[in-house]
Amino acid sequence: MNKRLLLFIFIVGFIVFRYWNQGGETTSEENSEVVALITLAKSYEGVSYRAGGTTKRGMDCSGLVTTVFRAFDKSLPRSSALMSREGVEIPLSKVKKGDLLFFDIARLKGNINHVGLVTSVENGEVKFIHSTTSKGVITTSINEPYWKEAFVKAKRVL
Repeated sequence: MNKRLLLFIFIVGFIVFRYWNQGGETTSEENSEVVALITLAKSYEGVSYRAGGTTKRGMDCSGLVTTVFRAFDKSLPRSSALMSREGVEIPLSKVKKGDLLFFDIARLKGNINHVGLVTSVENGEVKFIHSTTSKGVITTSINEPYWKEAFVKAKRVL
């Protein structure tokens, strides 16, 4: 077989392999930023809830999100309600890692009062990290009935 043809096949195969492993996302730079963002967010798992908190001594849901995004030079409003006005709204079926999920956990007819950061999307199951008053910073599935019912909208801010 011609060496050039073999090299061409190898290069095309490598590119297809890289694209496939990135889940069809556009660039490895975007992908690496999202991975780093999620890794930082997960470093807060187990931190207890603290209203207004933004440190490992305690944090609330919007404190977690603003702290993580600030580390990547992305400024977001401090409250989940104001944060929900940023970015582009997307259907839940189209969310990707790094997107934000907004909830009405006080059942206030669509008023946003909770936010989480999408950490994974596998086989239609969306997992997100957030801070709850009872368990602090945890990762949860949107498939849990409580969160599915409280879900209001998803936004892409990156």
